[in-house]
Amino acid sequence: MLFRVRTHLLRSRRGGPLSPESRAGIGAALVLLALVSVVELADGRKANYVGLLAAAPFLAAAFANWRVVLGVGSASTLVGAGFALAGQMISVATVVNLTGIVLATGIAARVAAIRQGQAERIAELSRLASVAQQAVLRPLGPQVGTLAVAGHYISSTAAADIGGDLYEAVDTPYGVRMLIGDVRGKGLDAVRLASIVLGSYRHVAYERADLRAIVADLDRAVARSVGDEDFVTAALVEERGGTLTIVNCGHPAPLLLRRGEVITLEPPATAPPLGFMPVVQPRVERLEPGDRLLLFTDGLGEARRDGEFFPIADRAWRLLGHGTVADGLASLETALVEWVHGRLDDDIALVLMEYAGPRPASGPAVPSWEVGAAEH
Repeated sequence: MLFRVRTHLLRSRRGGPLSPESRAGIGAALVLLALVSVVELADGRKANYVGLLAAAPFLAAAFANWRVVLGVGSASTLVGAGFALAGQMISVATVVNLTGIVLATGIAARVAAIRQGQAERIAELSRLASVAQQAVLRPLGPQVGTLAVAGHYISSTAAADIGGDLYEAVDTPYGVRMLIGDVRGKGLDAVRLASIVLGSYRHVAYERADLRAIVADLDRAVARSVGDEDFVTAALVEERGGTLTIVNCGHPAPLLLRRGEVITLEPPATAPPLGFMPVVQPRVERLEPGDRLLLFTDGLGEARRDGEFFPIADRAWRLLGHGTVADGLASLETALVEWVHGRLDDDIALVLMEYAGPRPASGPAVPSWEVGAAEH
């Protein structure tokens, strides 16, 4: 009998094989049906325990859709009726138990329908969040100007793929310019502010010759959009003819990977985040072919297990110095997730770029802040 019930249930859903969740619900219900059947057979001809079969559709409702629940409830009713008819007489208690199975099936099917509707709404919200992420954080690379570039966002929340970390890379008349930032706070307000910063940057990066002017523009955009205690840490990077210029607004310093060494590019002087009127001093480096630069948000530096922080500076070259830049970020994420045992406390934005060598210059190969100074 149980084999026929299982076959009926597995064929009850239209349009293809059952989902793993539905199979789990059917499996749990079949286990209960088998246990009750064993107890009834061992107890004799009286149907004393068929009332327990009312739990089967509720077990299925925890995993499966309402159609599967109705199938499980029908099977439970048939099994209960079979034991009742096999007895010498059908008592009032047996009729009540069978009626209870039917009522339980109806209630469980309704519960399953509500749960399924909620799951579909959550899935739709997840899809909308993915669309929003793609609109806010556009895919980077694999090539921006002459630089190989890859960006990656690691969310600390499994149910959400987007937060307040941000990045962008654009090829402008002043060279390839990259931005990475981290909005204070979480949730929709952080996403909104991140979109404001990125929208402003995507405009002014093409208009301003001086990175310090871009910082001023972004600072005003943040100040207009947040309260007194909100801010955005950010680092802006420009590559022009092999010259690297970095301005830093309270953000973790980028890491330069060169010939097996890792160099932390600390700013000449500290500056507050965007929103607090930062006055930045550029740091200028001359790039060599094969150099790689890692930009990251503080979630990477703060990732830890048992109080020990992830040793990014010690592992950077081994993880990021080989393969493509996208391969490097994939290796970094794998090592990071393994380090924290899959539990991150903060979102992480990563950008990795590689300098292959100079391209024919259309202008002077000097940092943008010198170009801006010359214009004045």
